[in-house]
Amino acid sequence: MNVGETADPDHIRAWQRLDDQTTTSGRIEDGDLVALTTLGTGHVINLALADHPEALADEGAKVMAAGMAYTHIPVPFDAPDEAHYQAFCRAMGAHQGAVHVHCIMNWRVSAFFYRLNREQGMDRAAARALLHAQWAPETSDDPRAKVWADFVAQGD
Repeated sequence: MNVGETADPDHIRAWQRLDDQTTTSGRIEDGDLVALTTLGTGHVINLALADHPEALADEGAKVMAAGMAYTHIPVPFDAPDEAHYQAFCRAMGAHQGAVHVHCIMNWRVSAFFYRLNREQGMDRAAARALLHAQWAPETSDDPRAKVWADFVAQGD
């Protein structure tokens, strides 16, 4: 089954469909794993820190027990770097089929996809629209957003 052959689980925080094989969100919970497998998701990539208060405990083991591959790339919210982004790119290319990428708020994920989309030839306006559907780090009041605005700008 391809992602998109069943209804999207819009109850998942900051749910976003990028295409028929790629979905993103904020934090996931135990019950969300069934929804992801029902969609046909074969790989979950987590960019959140495992010790975040809203992180799913033992996420890797739970995702794999549900029959999906799992990659954890812990990206500190105040310090994303090129090594994190390159690990994300490798993880995106490591599996064929449907992938779900998440963090806690879908802010890390949307910034990473902005850069990936730009590298893959998406025009700036379209890539920004996808990013801004989740957040706009360049205008955010969050004091940690500056590092993300700089990170995103590397894709311009």
